[in-house]
Amino acid sequence: MKKKEESRVRSGTPLGIRESLKKAVTEMLVLFVLQDRPMYTYEISQQLEKLSDKKITFNTLYPAIYRLQGFGYIAEHESITVDSRVRNYYACTPEGKVYLDSIIKEYQSFTSTIAEIMGWSNMEGAGNNGKRTGGI
Repeated sequence: MKKKEESRVRSGTPLGIRESLKKAVTEMLVLFVLQDRPMYTYEISQQLEKLSDKKITFNTLYPAIYRLQGFGYIAEHESITVDSRVRNYYACTPEGKVYLDSIIKEYQSFTSTIAEIMGWSNMEGAGNNGKRTGGI
């Protein structure tokens, strides 16, 4: 039982908030990388890892992929069999690009408001134990 508790991310910890933030932006990041070209799920994961310099990794993207597909924001582009494994390639739909633009704007508005509250200008001072580095 102890091992199961250790592997679970606990709320109220830095790792817990990191996981919550990652979940909140997963769909935006998936759409972002798919706007350029179709990719299969593992390739999306690898691309995000590369773009974040391995600071953001995902155990699985399937729940986000299925949600985005269900809303019509991505579509299966093609399926290719490689070494007896089927790779489903997904592409961002026109509706997905509109949705991506809207969630990027919402994300930017939200994070800039947090920065204002915390007294950070252009996110400078982030990680300064929450102490304001400049007045509001």
